[in-house]
Amino acid sequence: MDLLMKIVDTINNFLSDYVLFILLISVGVWFTIRTKFVQIRCFGEGFKRMFGGIKSGSDKQKGGMSSFQALATAIAAQIGTGNIVGASAAILTGGPGSIFWMWIIAFFGMSTMYAEAVLAQETRIVKENGEVLGGPVYYIKRAFPGKFGKFLATFFAVALVLAVGFLGGMVQANSIGSVCNTAFGIPTWVSGIVLAVICIVVFIGGVKRLASVVEKLVPIMAIMFVFGTVVILTINITKVPAAFAMIFKYAFQPQAIIGGAFGAAIKTAVTQGAKRGLFSNEAGMGSTPHAHALANVSNPHEQGTVAMTGVFIDTFIVLTLNALVIITTMYTEGGLLYNGYFGTVIDTIDKTNLAQTAFGTTFGSTVGNIFIAVCLFFFSFSTILSWNMFGKMNFIYLFGKKGEIIYTIISVGFIILGTLVSSDFVWGLSDLFNQLMVLPNAIALIALTGVVVGILKKYKVGKNKDLINQ
Repeated sequence: MDLLMKIVDTINNFLSDYVLFILLISVGVWFTIRTKFVQIRCFGEGFKRMFGGIKSGSDKQKGGMSSFQALATAIAAQIGTGNIVGASAAILTGGPGSIFWMWIIAFFGMSTMYAEAVLAQETRIVKENGEVLGGPVYYIKRAFPGKFGKFLATFFAVALVLAVGFLGGMVQANSIGSVCNTAFGIPTWVSGIVLAVICIVVFIGGVKRLASVVEKLVPIMAIMFVFGTVVILTINITKVPAAFAMIFKYAFQPQAIIGGAFGAAIKTAVTQGAKRGLFSNEAGMGSTPHAHALANVSNPHEQGTVAMTGVFIDTFIVLTLNALVIITTMYTEGGLLYNGYFGTVIDTIDKTNLAQTAFGTTFGSTVGNIFIAVCLFFFSFSTILSWNMFGKMNFIYLFGKKGEIIYTIISVGFIILGTLVSSDFVWGLSDLFNQLMVLPNAIALIALTGVVVGILKKYKVGKNKDLINQ
């Protein structure tokens, strides 16, 4: 296990330090420029369509999902341990400044997400029975016809099944088991079994049951978490400006809070922000396009604008509020980590309990533990549901419809297993395959830039007036 961990860490460090950050930023900047800042120009349009989808629901058909259900499924995948545990890990390792780099990743990632959703819609297949097939494997093959495209699509499908279908369930279950054990004293294996049973009930109901669950669960869990964070930030309102100042200061001077030489510290802050930012908003990773491919909308541009709002909600609202709570309660004057994690004698704080500790400073340890445990349970549960669906779609692509039952059995086993193994090892493997997914997905996105830009020009509101009243 120790040898495996060293190998995984070595590969992860290489990918995140020299490949992932450069690739994600490059793709995001590329689409930001080619779409003339679509994340700004179409920001309002995306939110208008999102709220219109909530009220209407007229786009629900026999197959697929409504636009809002697709967004809720995507957000369910995005808002998970990456927002609580992932943000905590980034702050502990890279300092508060790592949140700045998460913002950078998210801003450019919004244009990447637009491209992913547009291409997922453009290349999806609707069968005669109403079943919808879609996702990166289809636009990868569109970008590269022939054997090379088939190889890249297969590579992506295998990486995704392992990353989110199997190991992703382990990561989420691992976090659930850990926080429930801390908050309620429940043995982690018990949490794993209960979670597996609940998931099976949803899995066997197919896309329709999953869509019905997430479109109700996501708004409730997001509102509950936001309310809790706003209460704490209101109580600590005088420390909020200092928290923002720390984020910007330590983005460029991380050595002052995490120790070490400037070069090594800035590298840590940037890569932690990039790696955890990817895990949080998933822009460029190729997971959420599966949900957006299922949306029944008038044109690909429409779902592209809606997809961008998911990145904004995930990073700029939910993750940022969590980060501000941690920084205002733990890193400002009087906090347990005021001098930086490296300068303390506290060795009981880690990424799995930092948020609970932070919320506990205001709510009290018991209430803080329970609040985070409940929030993380719903976050992780909804993520497991979405990721399982994404994995299933690729497993079926690889092995056909007959493999669906086998996939479900294996994925449930991984959920239970996730509560029994090392947290660091689970996160390490998940990071590895998450990063491997980016490679074929990003290559295909770049290759199909012309398609994305063409669709944007064709359907951009203002140039096509008949879309305004939809």
